[in-house]
Amino acid sequence: MESGPVIVLVDGEHHPSAVRESLEHLDAARGVAGVIFCGGEEKVRREVLDDPLAHYGFGLHRGDDALEALARETGAIAVVDLADEPVLPPSAKLDMAARALHLGLTYELPDTLLTPPLYSHVDFPGRTLAVIGTGKRTGKTAVAGHWATLLRERGTFPVIVSMGRGGPAEPQLAGADTSLADLRAIAADGRHAASDYLEDAAIAGVPTVGCRRVGGGLVGEPFESNVAEGAALAALLGPDTILFEGSGSCIPPVEVERTLCVVGAGADALYGLGSYRLRRSELALAMGGDRDMARAIGERFCPALACELVPEPV
Repeated sequence: MESGPVIVLVDGEHHPSAVRESLEHLDAARGVAGVIFCGGEEKVRREVLDDPLAHYGFGLHRGDDALEALARETGAIAVVDLADEPVLPPSAKLDMAARALHLGLTYELPDTLLTPPLYSHVDFPGRTLAVIGTGKRTGKTAVAGHWATLLRERGTFPVIVSMGRGGPAEPQLAGADTSLADLRAIAADGRHAASDYLEDAAIAGVPTVGCRRVGGGLVGEPFESNVAEGAALAALLGPDTILFEGSGSCIPPVEVERTLCVVGAGADALYGLGSYRLRRSELALAMGGDRDMARAIGERFCPALACELVPEPV
């Protein structure tokens, strides 16, 4: 466990005296920045909630925005979950964990430790954008390529940085003039000629940097990648926009200004740890023309549009 102040989740299914003892232990060891009461009444009388300081030794915070407020105001580094079923069943714990991770907080359970993904700083003065997705074959490459095409047609200079499970060991630049003949030559040489970065370069007509990633965590952090090095190569080209393209459900591990999330048809993106991707996005596209999904995303996370992928010959 990291050393530093923590936000603690408690419920009314535990007796206040037992919870108070654990809070005192945590406060002595790490410092308690705040306590959130998640509900439950089995072992908590009304007078306990009316005067929590006398019974818990700490004030209690309640409400849907309590976690965000405490994270913003206290400098806490972690959430320690002392609540339990039925108030916080596993599904609710995972949703709370997604909120904590998005706020940059570690989420700690007695048998589980979830840490927020690390994002490298990109030394680049222009715009940084990302296209991420809820899984494989959702349409990230199509959306990223279309976005880059729109930017190019407006007279700007975008570069795509794409990562993939079959990407190059060292960041590889594909020029805006990449052609079908080039792809055939790559394949004839025994190399991977269908990597997303080659598709982006050939179809969008913009320079693209191909990167590699291995593994994928529950909220999209790769085990290893060379995307940061790819970003540095892209910046050397002098673009005004770098557009980072995710791989599968993995998120490019770099800091960006704006993120678009492509939500696959039937994807369980609204709940549990899957909601992390929507929490860090400014716009979502619900694929398959799923208007109900777009509406649900818009109500809870960010603006969303129902979208259809329509293939066109190039």
